Amino acid sequence: MKILSLQYKNFRNLKETKLVPHSNINIIYGDNAQGKTNILESIWILTGGHSFRGNKDKNLIAFEQDFAKVECEFKTIDRSQSIKIVISNKNKKATLNNVPKKSISMIVGKFCCVVFSPEHLSLVKNSPAERRKFLDTTICQMKPSYVSLLVNYNKTLEHRNALLKNLYKSPSLESTLDVWDEKLSFLGALIASERIDYTSKLSLYSKAFYDGISGNKEHLRVLYNPSYIKDCENTQDIKLSLYNMLKTKLQESINLGFTTVGPQRDDLLITIDGKDAKKFASQGQQRSCVLALKLSEASILKEITGEEPIILLDDVMSELDSGRQDFLINKIKDKQVFITCCSEDAVLKLQNGRSFHIQDGGIISS
Repeated sequence: MKILSLQYKNFRNLKETKLVPHSNINIIYGDNAQGKTNILESIWILTGGHSFRGNKDKNLIAFEQDFAKVECEFKTIDRSQSIKIVISNKNKKATLNNVPKKSISMIVGKFCCVVFSPEHLSLVKNSPAERRKFLDTTICQMKPSYVSLLVNYNKTLEHRNALLKNLYKSPSLESTLDVWDEKLSFLGALIASERIDYTSKLSLYSKAFYDGISGNKEHLRVLYNPSYIKDCENTQDIKLSLYNMLKTKLQESINLGFTTVGPQRDDLLITIDGKDAKKFASQGQQRSCVLALKLSEASILKEITGEEPIILLDDVMSELDSGRQDFLINKIKDKQVFITCCSEDAVLKLQNGRSFHIQDGGIISS
């Protein structure tokens, strides 16, 4: 998948422009607060999602304007296509190949991107919840049925937790726990199986990308880390193992008032040369970890869908040494990449691509 042209109007501070990018590397550079990230945000909006920066849709509209519009011509494996999003204060409307869609959800999966922003460093730095969210979000992109699986699991977990909290008042209710344990272990095993399968792919790709980013000086390992899986070879084994662990940890769960074991407590272990990246990695290494994971996400999407997603890398160069910068600028092949940075140094290193200098929301040179 490649963007052939991008147009936007009234989108945040961006001046109305038609941008024609390179099929490989595109560097958008300029001082802070000039609109670099807004260009990436305009591309991301075309996926049908919300802003990757957490902005509400109405905040994407330029001051004193009633609407914002983003249009794109793009090429997939078999044909050229077009997509348009119009955002007003009331709603967001999409058009695909000149056909209006009833809802934004109808274009999800038609135009695919993977985005890195500085906020994604929380994937390494923060709690296991961030890493579980990363796994679940990426799996949902590839398997929409996984969304309902998560919803069903969380509802079942809520019921079991509510029961645990009431046991001290009504001990006789403990006999009903088994119904929830059966359902929770069944759904939990399906979730764990999906995460394990995705992580095995993620581990292979991320190792290769990190080797390239670090120049083979360091080695990344990614491992799914549940506490209840013991020598499990299939989903049924995971279900039995989780069910038994729910029983083993029952008194602990009763004392605390919530379920202490299951996919809601799992983690993604990220190590560099065998050491926990959260505790021991430098800022540059942590950034390299997340980049490797994001590039791997793109490769897995391509493996499953057949289409190479567009890669958006926001403020990616800071805290990376020259070798790691060179990998991002010159060693990523067969993918269309958009990179934002402040310094013109990256442009001078670019061997095959195009650069865009932005100032006050407008492209002043390219």
